Amino acid sequence: MSSVDGRQRAFPRYEVNAYVDYTGREVLLFHKIQNISLGGVCIQSAGVEEVGTTVDLVLNFPDLDASIALKGEVVWVNREPPTDMGIRYLDLDDDRKDTLRKYLLLLREKEARESAPATPSPIRAS
Repeated sequence: MSSVDGRQRAFPRYEVNAYVDYTGREVLLFHKIQNISLGGVCIQSAGVEEVGTTVDLVLNFPDLDASIALKGEVVWVNREPPTDMGIRYLDLDDDRKDTLRKYLLLLREKEARESAPATPSPIRAS
């Protein structure tokens, strides 16, 4: 598990093929999710918000054909390219958490398949 400022992360993070729409100072659509966990999300965006800003998020998971809407709080910002920000979920209820867990399980399974060593085909005698 990685650490931030020497602290352990509460939830493992996963790199994803997903995107987010969010509303803060302005409405920004279809931004790349850098990584995601049960605790929050890192979003790459030229329009980063101030730390402490509450934002409305719609997390879109094309691999699951699902999306979840929720509120989050900006907890860190990187203003150097590529600009991004970390957002902690504020109102992740059980239904939305279940959808997120399903997506994270899908990611773990995909990661396990990709990192498994290739099994050689048996040699057949002719």
